[in-house]
Amino acid sequence: MFGFIKSWFDRYFGDAEALILLAVLLVSFGVVLFLHEIFAPVLVALGIAYVLDGVITVLNRVLKLPRTLSYLLVYLVFILGVVALVLCLLPVVSNQLIELTHQLPMLLTQFQALLITLPKRFPGLFPVGMMNDIGTAIQLNASKLVNLSGWMLSVSQSSLSGLVTGMVYIFLVPLLVFFFLKDKNKLLTWGSGLMPKERGLTDQIFVEMKQQLGKYLRGKVFEMIIVGVVTYMGFMIFGLRYAPLLAFFVGVSVFIPYIGMVIVTIPVAAIGLLQWGASPDFLYMFLVYLIIQAIDGNILVPLLFSEAVDLHPVAIVIAILFFGGIWGFWGLFFAIPLATLVRAVVSGWYLHCNRNQFPREQA
Repeated sequence: MFGFIKSWFDRYFGDAEALILLAVLLVSFGVVLFLHEIFAPVLVALGIAYVLDGVITVLNRVLKLPRTLSYLLVYLVFILGVVALVLCLLPVVSNQLIELTHQLPMLLTQFQALLITLPKRFPGLFPVGMMNDIGTAIQLNASKLVNLSGWMLSVSQSSLSGLVTGMVYIFLVPLLVFFFLKDKNKLLTWGSGLMPKERGLTDQIFVEMKQQLGKYLRGKVFEMIIVGVVTYMGFMIFGLRYAPLLAFFVGVSVFIPYIGMVIVTIPVAAIGLLQWGASPDFLYMFLVYLIIQAIDGNILVPLLFSEAVDLHPVAIVIAILFFGGIWGFWGLFFAIPLATLVRAVVSGWYLHCNRNQFPREQA
């Protein structure tokens, strides 16, 4: 048994490059795990700069624009987008969220009334006993839901006290993005100088991860914008209440595969039912929503990610549960990129160690 463990350890940890990679991973994981709140602006700025750098590369190579002009143009568009987000989208979403929390008790009463009518209109689908049980459960927990709405409202209002922190983030992140784009080569050279010379395995995995992660992040940003805008247009055509708020959450949900779509579908269906009941208007609206989701999953995703991340659905769900449990919302948000990193490390490490081991065994 001891010999087997020693053989396994020598194969995967007896190489200097493997030990260097292990040290880099442990340090990086420790920083993200214990200091993610402190370094949050830096991590967010790195992700944004990573996505924007792909656009700069296209302008530089395809359109033959100088890199300086390319990053200035891309950064200007980014700043305009941030300004539009802060001044236009966020106030609308915030106001609608506050309005929704105000109206939650009334919506709850409407939902109870709707449950009573369903067995009469659709006796085969909605048994009277089941609807009565659901109505009783809602009535028993109504006070908790009302308290929840009050808590959500207080959180929304008390968030004004964090305005200074928010302004600091709004200033720091764009500033960091600018310097990450401007001094990309200098920063990479400086970081490379801090690393040991025997880091071939680390560089190999970094290159593979960079290619896969870049395609994934850029694809997800495009997917989020397209799905969010098209969903908003669909909701507005039908006049669905809270259309900007719901479309915003539908767009963001694309970053959490499978689970995000299920979670965001619940409020869309609930608000649609409360607005129209089980009527043709609700069915048409919900059908359009499902068609958008189907087009996203069967056409848009294969088109954007044909050469990007290829993870099994089981691996995706496990990554969402694991990283979401560790880092909460941000763990859910970055679960797939982190899973991509894990896969690149495991596959690269395995191939490197076995490639070095086989000649020894043959000798």
